[in-house]
Parts: sequence; C-alpha cells; structure tokens
Amino acid sequence: MASSTIFFSKSFLASCRLLLRRLSFSYHPRRNSKLQKLIVHDKLEQTQWYQDKTLVLDLEGAVLRSNSTFPYFMLIAIEAGSFLRGLILLSMYPFTCFLNQDMAMQVLTMISFGGLKEEEVTRVGRAVLPKHLLEDVGMKGLEMVRCKMQPRGIICVTRMPRVMVETFVREYVRGVEGVVGKEVKSVGGYYTGFVREGSVEGKLELHFGEFVGFGSSTMVSQHQLFPVCKDFHFVDEAEKRKWHALQRDKYAKPLVFHDGRLAFRPTPLAALAMYMWLPLGILLSLIRSLVFICLPQNTSVLIEAFLGMKTRINQCNFADANCGDNSGRLFICNHRTLLDPVYISAALNKQRISAVTYSVSRITELLSPIKTVRLTRNREEDKKRMEELLKRGDLVVCPEGTTCREPYLLRFSSLFAEVADEVHPVALTTKVGMFYGTSTGLFKFMDHIYFLMNPWPEYDVKFLGKMSTRMINGKCCTGFEAANHVQSEIGRVLGYGLTKLTRKDKYLMLAGNEGYV
Repeated sequence: MASSTIFFSKSFLASCRLLLRRLSFSYHPRRNSKLQKLIVHDKLEQTQWYQDKTLVLDLEGAVLRSNSTFPYFMLIAIEAGSFLRGLILLSMYPFTCFLNQDMAMQVLTMISFGGLKEEEVTRVGRAVLPKHLLEDVGMKGLEMVRCKMQPRGIICVTRMPRVMVETFVREYVRGVEGVVGKEVKSVGGYYTGFVREGSVEGKLELHFGEFVGFGSSTMVSQHQLFPVCKDFHFVDEAEKRKWHALQRDKYAKPLVFHDGRLAFRPTPLAALAMYMWLPLGILLSLIRSLVFICLPQNTSVLIEAFLGMKTRINQCNFADANCGDNSGRLFICNHRTLLDPVYISAALNKQRISAVTYSVSRITELLSPIKTVRLTRNREEDKKRMEELLKRGDLVVCPEGTTCREPYLLRFSSLFAEVADEVHPVALTTKVGMFYGTSTGLFKFMDHIYFLMNPWPEYDVKFLGKMSTRMINGKCCTGFEAANHVQSEIGRVLGYGLTKLTRKDKYLMLAGNEGYV
C-alpha cells in the first residue's frame, strides 16, 4: 500500500513538472543537420559587420523579449472577434502546450482566425498589435540590428501569420525589405483558419550575396530560411532575460495612435484574471454610470471614490464664488475620454455647464449627465452655437476633436479663439489598467462603459491660469496662434509632445474612414 502511494506521488510530481515545462512554451528542438555547418556566435559583442550581406532576422528570437506568441493571438481573437472567441482560445491553451510547436501554432491560428473577415484582421494588425509588439521589443536586440550589424538588407521571419506583424515590422524595424510568415487561407474574404508556410522564393530572388541569420538559440532551426544562411548569430535565453524594454524615444517613429480595448498584454494568466473580473466589472460599470447620471456632482465624486475611482483636482481656486454667475467661461481641455467634460463639471461642482460634441453616438448624448450640443461641420454655424451656449453658462470644448491615448496632443482647432476673449485651459490625464475607454469602431457608445469597467481608473484634472486669445506676451495674435499657444501650455504642464495631426489623420490611420458616426 505504501509503495503504491509513493509511486502515485512520484508519478503526480513528474506529470506536474512536464506540464510546467510545456506551459513555459520553451522548446529546444534538435538542430537540423543542414545547420551544423553554420558559424554560430553566442555573444552579442562578437557580432561582425554585415554591410554587404542580407540578414535573416528572427522576430520572436532576436527582436521580441518573450518567445510566447499567445498574447498576440488573444488580441486577434478579442479585437477582431469577440470576448467569447478569446475565452475559447484561453480554454484551449493548456492543450496546445502538449503539442509540438507547429501543431500548436496551427491550433491557435484556427481558433483566432477562423470565420473572421480579412479586412478586420488586417485592421487589428495595423491599429492594435504594433503597440503591444513595441512594448515587448528588446532594446539590445534592436540596437544590434540598427547600429552594429548594419546589413545591406533584412528579411524578417516569424512563426506567426504574416498579417499579424507586417505593419509593425515595416514601420518600426528599419530596413526590412520582406516579411516571411505563415499565410492563412481565406475564402470569399473570410479566413478559414488553415495555414500554409509563406513563400520565400520571391524574397530570395531580390537579394544576392551571402545570407546571415540572427535569432534565438532555442529556435535556430525553426524556419526554412535559416538553412540558406552561411553565418548565424544567436541570442542565448539567459541573455534575453536581461534585455530591457525599448524606450519610447527610441521608436523608429512616434506611436501616437493605436486602437483596441485591451490596455494590457494578455498573457494566459493576465487573460484569465480579466475574464474572472469581467462579470464584476460590468456590474461595477453600470453602478458607476448610474451614480454619475442620477446624483449631484459633489456627491457623485465621493461615491465614485468609494467605488474605486481615483480623481485628483489641482489648482481650482479660481472656480469659487464666481461659479454660480452667468459669466459664461470657456474651458479648453485636451481630450482623453468622453468623460472629460463630466469630470470638469464635477471639479467645478456645477450642474449648469455644457459641452460641445463632434460625431459621438446618440446613445452617449442621451446618457450624458451634462448638457451636450452636437457641432455641425459648418464653421459659422458651430461658432453661433458655442456663443449661444456661453450666454447661458460655462462651456467645455475639446479642440482636438478626438481622443488620444498616448502622451501627445493633436492640433487644436482655432474656433474657440474666435468665440471668447479669454479661456481657461484644463490639462487632463487618465490611467487605466485593463480596458481603454476610447475606440474608432462601431461600438463607440460603449466607450465610457469600458472605462468604468477598470478596477481603479484614474483621472487627473489640472486647471491652468486664465489665458487671453487676443494677445500673447503683450503682443496681438491671430486665432491660430492663440490655439497653438494654449496647446503648448497644456503640453508643457503634462509633458506631452505636440503634433499637427488631426481627427481625420487618426481615423484614416486606424479605421480607414474620416471619423463620421
């Protein structure tokens, strides 16, 4: 009896070790016999100069810090599909850990892509995945490619479907002339989920001379292009664990716009935590919404704090005794979420305040706890509406015209400078940990719901000093100069970068339209 118990315990422990080893997704394939002739370098400092050679770059092995591709398939499943599809993918993940790498990749692709529109997956690959991929880029690996190797050309290879990474690779990994990855079969504009290896003949015909490889030591034989490499430089896994994330100022170009609901990297454990939180988050979002809609502003802020929402208000001394008159002050703020005017109203403790909106859904307007007036696309008509609202009380305007998640300010419209001689700038920042409260998709009316679903959403409201729209430092100015001055002051206080990008630029980049709702 005792021996059988000991045998069972040892078997159970062995099974647990096997499961943990599989769950780590760390594969150590046998080296292909064709690769035995490669000259292998295992130290980054030993890398040679490759100006006259073509570099075969392993995306997962040499650029990204993590070898796991599951988070990116989860993003495709949720952002291009639904939360239900993501739940199915998560539930199948433990089974894929017992499959070999190629079979596991086929299963993940089948679940993530099957039945999705090609254009929707392409949009996610263009608007959502680059942000998450950039956060996983290792600074040292990318510097090796940019500064030390300096090859004549780069062919990037990936274990993931090409459509998932092509935009990221071409825009943020300089010098890439071709991307080789799995191709997902489609019928009638919809993906079937079946994959085939990408063709490499066309990529090789464009390059002459020697090929050199750069990848991970655990995946040196995992792609069909590596056998053509005469020289191979691999990164040891212990070395990769020391890599730091790529800093924002090192990006090949600024990441100003991105889309998608998930604000975190959906690893298996993080995705599991999200699904466990989701039912409570939906209920909490509804309660928070009702508090904003039904209760007075000064009461709602206190109750929202009890419900986990953090609000910081700075330098609101000017909004004291005069808050109840008919002065009609114009508040100009940067745009973070649809709740910006609501938080300014709560900070001022005012019910009689209005906000102008631009192409938001009717449902959002109906649910708003403060009065909203929709702008037309006629400058004179919009000016009249804003002047009329100022006669009735205070007005909040977001001259950017659309939200921006990253620490940048879009171009400010100068219309507000034609409406009032003085404005009160307001600098806003938000923090979320699970869901973004902005989107460019069809379900924009759910933006505030997603924001309120976060466990501890934060809002910082900072009132700046009164500013003139007619003079800057004692000199007369135009409306455009006044708008740029207000933008620069808000950017200075927040530490945000200034851009000349507009709402139209954002929607053309992320959604392929001009932002009409």
